[in-house]
Amino acid sequence: MRIKPQNIALNAFIFILAIIVAFPLFWMLSVSFMAAGEASTFPPPLLPKQTQTSAYHELFSSSGLWKYLFNSIFLAICATILSLTFNVTAGYAFAKLKFKGREAMFQTLLAAMVVPAQVGMMPLFLLLKTFGLVNTYAGALVPWIASVFGIFMVRQFAQSIPDEMLEAARMDGANEWQIFTKLIVPNLMPVMVTLGLFTFLGSWNDFMWPLIIMTDSNSYTLPVALAVLSREHVQDSEMMMAGAVITVLPVLILFIALQRFYMRGLLASSVKG
Repeated sequence: MRIKPQNIALNAFIFILAIIVAFPLFWMLSVSFMAAGEASTFPPPLLPKQTQTSAYHELFSSSGLWKYLFNSIFLAICATILSLTFNVTAGYAFAKLKFKGREAMFQTLLAAMVVPAQVGMMPLFLLLKTFGLVNTYAGALVPWIASVFGIFMVRQFAQSIPDEMLEAARMDGANEWQIFTKLIVPNLMPVMVTLGLFTFLGSWNDFMWPLIIMTDSNSYTLPVALAVLSREHVQDSEMMMAGAVITVLPVLILFIALQRFYMRGLLASSVKG
């Protein structure tokens, strides 16, 4: 089989691009295992002279990273569960259930997609303050309960499910709840994995909203806590890189593990409907 020169050039370009993209992650991991002050030398070393875990010990022992890690994990899991619950049910309703004003309501939701999320943060904060939800997990989870993008993505995928299948189930005596749980949810699994991954990554990496809604430092998430620590340990590059590794590694592993389902759901929801 003859290999075309353009294919070789394309693969070489992709390989070089992959190295450029992956190098910051590699150097971040390398610095996190260096001795204190080693990364600040010139020229900065590529690999540690001697692998050490002192930066990680410092983070977890004196900086109390465990509580921030728990906050991030708890909020990300709860946000994912809430997002899947509300977005999947709403997306299915807009796709398959007929009710008055359905199309007008959906068009209004689509129009809201052009409004930046940052615009609504201050009104939402004032509203949650009225209800006493500032500095609470419930207040931090409110923006993740439902999203226009999530509803739209589920609706597009759900439209590909044949109406005849639903009618046959109704004729067999199945109620709407049975149809949804036993027929719709299994068929929506690819897009649910995609939406769940989107939500988990978004909640895990979110910085602005936890910074606004959480006034107690004990309630900070990892991104907010690391930003505060970076001001206190501005010269300690090794500790900051260790914190960055702890923040990036879990979601990177999750993304790689679910990449097959993620791509399938993303592509399917974009072409179906």
